[in-house]
Amino acid sequence: MDNTESKEKQLKLIIFPLSFLILLWLIQFAQYLFLLKLVKYGLLPQTTKGLTGIFTAPLIHSGFNHIISNSIPLLFLGSGIFYFYKEAAYKVFFMVYFIPGILVWFLGRESFHIGSSGLVYGYVTFLFFSGLIRRDNRSIALALIVTFLYGSLIWGVLPLSREISWEYHLFGALTGIYAAIIFRKSDPIKKYDWEEEE
Repeated sequence: MDNTESKEKQLKLIIFPLSFLILLWLIQFAQYLFLLKLVKYGLLPQTTKGLTGIFTAPLIHSGFNHIISNSIPLLFLGSGIFYFYKEAAYKVFFMVYFIPGILVWFLGRESFHIGSSGLVYGYVTFLFFSGLIRRDNRSIALALIVTFLYGSLIWGVLPLSREISWEYHLFGALTGIYAAIIFRKSDPIKKYDWEEEE
């Protein structure tokens, strides 16, 4: 495989995470420019109206600070998953997109829940636990980077602030762990000669 083909292949792997991020920003700019109040499309637990939030809540942010705080980890972690877990990547994305929302709808407090940080928590725990479960050197290395960069996220799963959807964070994290377990045999690990035991 020549250098150009390799670069094209790598670019294709980040198209989905990048496209998703662009969609989030387009929605945020539309909300800002047209003075839209999209929070009403957030997830409101245990209400019929709130069911649509399972689909729309991760797309909506309360402001630019909110979306900026999610953008870098979404792109970095999403690209890592699509690069290292080509077979499981889309399944992991849809799991951490929908399952936390369903759980928040059933178990969350009565408040509008919005933002894509549930995906961030799902990505972080998937990468971390997948690396540990599979004993894959590259996954463990990525997990260590993730832990170093986002280790403080642990506080986000605790009910420390009413303005933060800790429920989305918690269920996103649990979904990531679940995904790491069920996809542990997906994407067989490539072993190099120097890694083989004698």
